[in-house]
Amino acid sequence: MEEVKEKSVPILPWMRNPIDVSLFEDCPLSLVPCLDHRLEVALENMGISSLFPVQVAVWQETIGPGAFERDLCINSPTGSGKTLAYALPIVQTLSTRAVKCLRALVVLPTRDLALQVKDVFASIAPAVGLSVGLAVGQSSIADEISELIKRPKLEAGICYDPEDLAYELQSSVDILVATPGRLMDHINSTKGFTLEHLHYLVVDETDRLLREAYQSWLPTVLQLTQSNDESLFPYADSFLSSTFGSLKTIRRFGVERGFKGKSYPRLVKMVLSATLTQDPSKLAQLSLHHPLLMTTGKRRYQLPEKLESYKLICDSNVRPLYLVALLQELGEEKCIVFTSSTESTHRLCTLLNLFGDLSIKIKEYSGLQHQSVRSKTLKAFREGKVQVLVSSDAMTRGMDVEGVRNVINYDMPPYIKTYIHRAGRTARAGQAGRCFTLLHKHEVKRFKKMLGKADNASVPHYSVPSSSIESLHAAYSSALGKLKETVESEASRKRKIGSKFSRLSKSKKTDHQKG
Repeated sequence: MEEVKEKSVPILPWMRNPIDVSLFEDCPLSLVPCLDHRLEVALENMGISSLFPVQVAVWQETIGPGAFERDLCINSPTGSGKTLAYALPIVQTLSTRAVKCLRALVVLPTRDLALQVKDVFASIAPAVGLSVGLAVGQSSIADEISELIKRPKLEAGICYDPEDLAYELQSSVDILVATPGRLMDHINSTKGFTLEHLHYLVVDETDRLLREAYQSWLPTVLQLTQSNDESLFPYADSFLSSTFGSLKTIRRFGVERGFKGKSYPRLVKMVLSATLTQDPSKLAQLSLHHPLLMTTGKRRYQLPEKLESYKLICDSNVRPLYLVALLQELGEEKCIVFTSSTESTHRLCTLLNLFGDLSIKIKEYSGLQHQSVRSKTLKAFREGKVQVLVSSDAMTRGMDVEGVRNVINYDMPPYIKTYIHRAGRTARAGQAGRCFTLLHKHEVKRFKKMLGKADNASVPHYSVPSSSIESLHAAYSSALGKLKETVESEASRKRKIGSKFSRLSKSKKTDHQKG
């Protein structure tokens, strides 16, 4: 319904004349203007020798002539390098101030994506003396607080006023990568946690973050930072960077003025997605400042340049056979298989692992699993110990796993946005990749219409030899029988656990009443 809704809304004037990122070219690090040499070395240590077009375009609008004067809305295909596009200029700009306070906040919808983005920042920030924190609920909130907040050193034998101690609490990080829920936990309850010095707010995977309320995190953050343009910046004296050239200032109460009569710097917002919404009511939530849209080409929906898309038409009752036959053809190439739900993911992964010796390692990756299990699985997949991940859409947004050669849509995605985010797990960073979609006959017409929105309606058919399908029937029948037993066993175990918790709950209630 979301896509139908977006068709009916008017396009905002500032979205009609975007900067076309595809007009930019890769730029060797040695030619990137004003790039700090320490950051150049850090990037080289990451195996990066040049910046991609979207990174060059954003650099120009931040460190170059644009100089962060406008909020940026970046609509660029998955795998095009959006994370480094905002991380690099933010780190470079913050490095010009030798002050320890929270000045950049990056908000993402999931823990896994936040961990990935944090790793990118952590690869470059220490090179210029900056530290990066993480607030995602992966560890206890007490452990996170100890990492994020620096407490004053206390001398033995001296009595301290609690209010004085609270005043002396300081941020241990310059940059924070967070999920909305845990961010709100710190805002509401962590002493010493403040956004009053925030200069940069990045909203990554904007569509999803705007679609779901997440404890009203966005209005809260904007409310806590909206006074920045008029408030005193205690450290503004040391802000100006040679990158931006000279700026005439008038110092009043220790605040630098000069950005069109307002305090400088203002809170800069950068919003990003491979499928950025055009809905004015959603974008209005961000309170954007003279926004600038940066996109790739003229089409709203963009697939990776080197992606090959294929369709496999099969009957629903033998669809698992087509999947197994396809996986056998692909061999040990890294592959992600997408289903429509966490329940389907678990059922399909269980079935595949009951098929007998497929000579490939297959693991489940879904929201039903504990974070530690998902992290372990993802690590094994990255290292090549697992060749196939069967996943729900938990993997579709922004996740970057090097070397994923194939994506398989076991269930047809309902929207073009979903297809783009799924397919975007391959063909990343200029590499080639393939996306296969298993379809019933009645789905072909709808699939063609959906991909037409990305100018990709003519998807070739991929044939799996009928002999491969026939040879799997016996193993399939056996696997289905084992799957039924496994499902019944799991259901029984869940009922026992539920019954146990119910008895414990009743027991505690009875004890409480007696007390």
